[in-house]
Amino acid sequence: MPVSPNRIGFVPVAPTHLPLLGKWLAEPHMQEWWGDPEKELGFIQDMVEGRDSTRPFLIVLEGKPVGYIQYWFIGDHQNETWVKDHPWLMELPSDTVGVDLSIGQPNQLSKGIGSAALAAFVTMLRSKGHDSIIIDPDPGNGRAVRAYAKAGFRPVPHLEGRTADVLIMRHDPHANELS
Repeated sequence: MPVSPNRIGFVPVAPTHLPLLGKWLAEPHMQEWWGDPEKELGFIQDMVEGRDSTRPFLIVLEGKPVGYIQYWFIGDHQNETWVKDHPWLMELPSDTVGVDLSIGQPNQLSKGIGSAALAAFVTMLRSKGHDSIIIDPDPGNGRAVRAYAKAGFRPVPHLEGRTADVLIMRHDPHANELS
């Protein structure tokens, strides 16, 4: 049975959550796409302590933490440092937000949690006034690409094939989303 977005919630990451996030980041399925656990945990700590504008959250399913999700501001990355390696950033509106997520435990993968969490997160972002929402999975991460498509994300046509390391997908508010 698919997971309903209504069963999903989000809790802002606090310092007390860092050990749990460290454990999840050390899982092979997260390391494959996120990289070095200590480095990534350091980035999240910077967010929690206000040194990065990215907003980090735990994904909770019926009150139990099951994953991590964050949103970041494209405009904050439309600078020489970022654009040098990611020129596509300049081809999106500066008020666009990007989303990244992962399910924490491997036994929770492929259960519809990611799609439901993303659909619920998009609803939250839209309620905060964000109209342009993207996600940028590795094109080789088929599980993620399928989950994001289920949540209403579609490849950005003018960027397809121009970003070797990521597939830029934008949320389509008219897509047939989960319910």
